[in-house]
Amino acid sequence: MTNASDLASGKGHTDENFPVASFLIHPRYRAVILAFYGFARAADDVADHPSASPDEKLRLLEAMRKALVGESETSSEALVLRRALAERNLSNVHALDLLEAFRRDVTKLRYANWDELMDYCRYSAMPVGRFVLDVHGEARATWPMSDALCAALQVINHLQDCGKDYLALNRIYIPLDVLAEARVDVSALREAYASDKLRGVIRGLAQRTAGLLGTSRPFARSVRDGRLALEVSVIQSLAEDLNLRLMERDPLSERVHHRRSEVLGLIARATARFVGGRLRSRNETPQVLHER
Repeated sequence: MTNASDLASGKGHTDENFPVASFLIHPRYRAVILAFYGFARAADDVADHPSASPDEKLRLLEAMRKALVGESETSSEALVLRRALAERNLSNVHALDLLEAFRRDVTKLRYANWDELMDYCRYSAMPVGRFVLDVHGEARATWPMSDALCAALQVINHLQDCGKDYLALNRIYIPLDVLAEARVDVSALREAYASDKLRGVIRGLAQRTAGLLGTSRPFARSVRDGRLALEVSVIQSLAEDLNLRLMERDPLSERVHHRRSEVLGLIARATARFVGGRLRSRNETPQVLHER
């Protein structure tokens, strides 16, 4: 195995739990966002490959880094992104941050506490939101809300897949101090059903994630690009619904992921709320000006 493409999972942007460069995004931005996704997908597939050795994974991730910064021409996904960034005069810093997260996926299998997990999210999730905002020319003042939403999405994914991650990759993103406080051994993640104690741990982390989603709730209203603002609103709604499911369902034995019909219903409701909110804001603006 000599290239990241040799470890490809076959997963594409339409297979993700949350929208990636959906039809809501203006076509002029989709190509560079999809180039960024292709780079991230390739690196993720390397880090998650079940049989490649850690040394091989790290070698391939380093090859991607070198191609991204112009030190080699060996990674097709990195070359596509490098050219797309150059065409738009965009920085490669967010892609480089993602590579740090994937290196950690290879070398770090446990997280001691919530702060360690959030530091991981700083590299694994937050760069994605920041990149999309940069592509759209949005203000950096939106980053904290974007960071909160992206971290919430990451934790939700970890909780949904906690059993699979442990069984397939020996990875545990549930903070070890939380498990220890609840007196839950990590071996509980390999069971067919979550114990009451493990369910309590998952509910507690979902409640903490609800705090992140509370921070990100005003995010869509702060985005200037209307199409991106609508996509953010949809993602916020999908995340809040999944997080509520994690408080009620056992991810070891029950489906948490949305079905397509459920996604479409949530998108329709989120769109209606978003459009209604925009119309109300427009109607209120003249009145506020008149009062002044």
